[in-house]
Amino acid sequence: MPLHRELLIGGKDVPATSGRRTEDLDPSRGEPFATVAAAGPEDVIAAVDAAEAAFEGWAAQSPSARRKIFLAAADLLEARAEQVVELMAGEVGATRPWALFNVGLAAGILREAAAAVSAPRGEVLAAEQPGALGLAVREPLGVVAAFSPWNAPIILGVRAVAAALAAGNTVVLKASEDAPLSCGLFVADLLRDAGLPSGVLNVITNDRSDAAAVAESLIADPRVRAVNFTGSTGVGREIGTLAAQHLKPAVLELGGKNALLVLEDADVDHAVDAAAFAAFLNSGQICMCADRILVHDTLAEEFTRRFAAKVAALPCGDPGEPTTVIGPLISPGSAQRLAGLVEDAVAAGARVLTGGGRPQGGLHPGTVLTGLPRDAALHRAEAFGPVVAVSTFADDDEAVALANDTEHGLSCGIITENGSHGLKLARRIRTGIVHVNDQSVADEPQAPFGGFGASGYGRFGGRWGIEAFSNTRWVTLATEQPHFPF
Repeated sequence: MPLHRELLIGGKDVPATSGRRTEDLDPSRGEPFATVAAAGPEDVIAAVDAAEAAFEGWAAQSPSARRKIFLAAADLLEARAEQVVELMAGEVGATRPWALFNVGLAAGILREAAAAVSAPRGEVLAAEQPGALGLAVREPLGVVAAFSPWNAPIILGVRAVAAALAAGNTVVLKASEDAPLSCGLFVADLLRDAGLPSGVLNVITNDRSDAAAVAESLIADPRVRAVNFTGSTGVGREIGTLAAQHLKPAVLELGGKNALLVLEDADVDHAVDAAAFAAFLNSGQICMCADRILVHDTLAEEFTRRFAAKVAALPCGDPGEPTTVIGPLISPGSAQRLAGLVEDAVAAGARVLTGGGRPQGGLHPGTVLTGLPRDAALHRAEAFGPVVAVSTFADDDEAVALANDTEHGLSCGIITENGSHGLKLARRIRTGIVHVNDQSVADEPQAPFGGFGASGYGRFGGRWGIEAFSNTRWVTLATEQPHFPF
């Protein structure tokens, strides 16, 4: 019998009001890994009720009390690393190294949240009125609606709630239908076991057919004061539109069409390794993955030959095998979508150097293309899978133009032995994140994380996360009685 989990509302595990359940499928086997309660709008109301009731008490908690909870949760997460490996393999087909990476970074996010509890929350202002004291004070917003995705479920489940909670808000977290345990309920279990008071974090799981209704009910609730969403650009547009309709601030971390630039002076060994990591970590299912490799003309032949050979040798198959690099995608449908993009590209004139072909279930081989024409769907669409296109450029201007030839603007890597040259180029590339002499996939808890354009807006990480989930108020104290003209 698959594991079953209920909703978490007000510190209690409760079934959906309707009594409905939905399956959580194992992408490797196509069989149910677990079942979860299938919430409806009425359950959303109950979760917001609980979060609203818990807000005043949580906001009043001392910094040391909050810090203790986040630090304890980080320790618990590291102690439960093997549980995460099993959970992520069953829910999202994750390899062991990727699951353990999730543990390490998510623990860091929790510890950063502990530090952020004591971050400066305001400043003293110069006052025009004699004898007055002016303050700019940052305060929690209230209830925050959070949406967590499946692809890095522990990292992004923790990130969806950590800064909001550290700032003194309470949260209703809607977990992804593809990973409701690891990106939702497991994260809540950690914090609950670490001492988080009841109702401060509530988790909603739902059937895919109810996703829109549940999201709309959550965002529309007048007690919800802010929204954060990590996921696809298409769904992010809908979430952002709903938030705007209800005049609520939103942090949206969406898709990417990220480029890795290999400059003329690059170390080819380093460039090949960096490109393989950037394109194929977690089978390419990371918003920061590079699905465009831009190589200087002088290195193109050597780089492309060696890169294609490396990709062809990457172990592909069962995520349970410790050497596997490319495991199954989240669903057979995702693999079919990717294969369709490759077929369309080839029909338009692209050439397959390695990989391609029809997927086996959810497994799509690592694929390298060259000569991708502008009219191919893959030229614009985020691959979000183990497919990468290699293109060439002649000079810096062409490299920048190619890197910026996308509506997205999330991450970029520049491989060069000349740091000054790399930084100069980085200033011209329109992305929220640029890594010089490194690849595009990186995240650190204290750094501002987010993009531009179709990659979203707002920032997670460090003090920027606290600012995103708090409100600035102007407060004055008149130490002398002011004079009024009438």
